[in-house]
Amino acid sequence: MSSLTDRYLAATLGSVPAHRREEIAPELRASIEDAVDDRVGAGQDQSTAEREVLTDLGNPQLLAARYTGQRLQLIGPAYYLAWWNLLRTLLAYVPALVGTVVGLVHLVDGDGFGAIGPAIGTALSVAVHVAFWVTLVFAIWERTGDARHLPRWSLDDLPEATTERQITLSDTVAAVVVLLFTVGVAFFPTQQLRFGDGEQLAVVDPALWGFWLPVLLAVVVAMIVFEFVKYRVGHWTWGMVVVNAVLGVAFAVPVIWLLLTEQLLNPELVARFEWLREGDNLGTVTVIAVVSIVVITIWDVVDSVLKARRWPR
Repeated sequence: MSSLTDRYLAATLGSVPAHRREEIAPELRASIEDAVDDRVGAGQDQSTAEREVLTDLGNPQLLAARYTGQRLQLIGPAYYLAWWNLLRTLLAYVPALVGTVVGLVHLVDGDGFGAIGPAIGTALSVAVHVAFWVTLVFAIWERTGDARHLPRWSLDDLPEATTERQITLSDTVAAVVVLLFTVGVAFFPTQQLRFGDGEQLAVVDPALWGFWLPVLLAVVVAMIVFEFVKYRVGHWTWGMVVVNAVLGVAFAVPVIWLLLTEQLLNPELVARFEWLREGDNLGTVTVIAVVSIVVITIWDVVDSVLKARRWPR
């Protein structure tokens, strides 16, 4: 049976390139034997001394890494910040952007509410791929490249002296999902509501595609883009307050007018619900919808104004 020292040497040298083994083996064996002899000379028995010396040397793979200079990390400290900053930036934009595009494509194809699932699934898949490939590239770069080629930090890179973001990633994702939901419900004349008899009807009157729906769709797309701009800036500015108000009014005013003139909802859909045709029920629903839109629009503008005022200048 081989001794503990022989087994330790074999485990260590197995992680060392073949051309280095003849150089390392005699040196390591001599070092172990000297340490054992010292302990035996101090009164320990041979077996106990050998076990304690090898225990002090630690994991043979770690020892082999010290001999060969091998890095035992995926991303080391020299590359970590560059990796993290790039990864964080890409994850903030790419998955949401690709998911939005996929969701819009499915909406155009007539999936209605079913477009939300593929959009979220694609965004998650893209996030995993971005994290994997960016990490792989940096792991290879660290082992084959030169850290001197990394971007150098300067005082010009210092951020403003603020302690928090007003606009978080979760806020942006939630807003984009709501806007995509709005697009799915309102802007595509495909069959979004299915009835027991198999009939499928759009919520919004398809006749509005002659003018109003393309205009409103353009406004919503601009709102989605604005959400990404808001996240990039991180806080409200007075210019952003104005843009937010303009976009809110550009969406709310046409929708309110279409509701009040009974042009927004698909007439065939209204006809399917008897209670809407009874008395002034349709008018009541219209008033509730109009008041809700006005309150939400005003609150959104007021909230942006308050946040812009609170942000330190």
